[in-house]
Amino acid sequence: MNRSGRALLAGGAVTAEAYAALQWLGRTYGSTLAERRMAMPGDEIVQDPQITVTHAVSIEAPPDEVWPWLVQMGWHRAGWYTARWVDRWLFPDNEPSATTILEELQDLQVGDFIPDGAPETECGFDVVQLERNRVLALHSTTHLPLSWRTKGIASVDWTWSFALRPERFGRTRLVFRWRSRTSPWWLTLGAKALIVPADFVMSRSMLQGIRQRVSGNPKVPHPKGLLVRQA
Repeated sequence: MNRSGRALLAGGAVTAEAYAALQWLGRTYGSTLAERRMAMPGDEIVQDPQITVTHAVSIEAPPDEVWPWLVQMGWHRAGWYTARWVDRWLFPDNEPSATTILEELQDLQVGDFIPDGAPETECGFDVVQLERNRVLALHSTTHLPLSWRTKGIASVDWTWSFALRPERFGRTRLVFRWRSRTSPWWLTLGAKALIVPADFVMSRSMLQGIRQRVSGNPKVPHPKGLLVRQA
């Protein structure tokens, strides 16, 4: 094998290793083996999931200081706390995420709808379980183009679950899990091949964004017009 062939082979091996690492991190970032194995609220909704992802982060604050940031999430609500470059790259229609507690968004209830796109997309999550300072579980069958859903081209059954677990010294362990089942096969293949590795970027950014905000040190500019108190 000539030099260029060996270089091509080596480059392919490095690329394969990097992709495998992203697959692993996309499914497990920040979480322990015990957290990946434990039952989470909402697990029972998606039966036999094709993808299960569990991420976690430790926050230097008690659960009651983390909770207000969770219940105000959503598209054109408080946002998803992802870094601005992530939004510009993946979700250009997203507004900057809030950097303060929004009092008018603190009354979330089971059955409420949390949008994850413009109204015409009819895309978002239903709140299926809510235990103050402990659990927020969300469910969606709408995270696909509206035309695909109405024509029966594809389907998705997807849950997001957030659990706040108090730790010693006033800390909180925030565990985030999502489970999905999709059809047809090409959508499932695409989700495994693309969404899972991309989730290392998206979920990591969201969890880090929550931690920064709870600590009072968000590394993003304050959105204009938010006249609310600082957490």
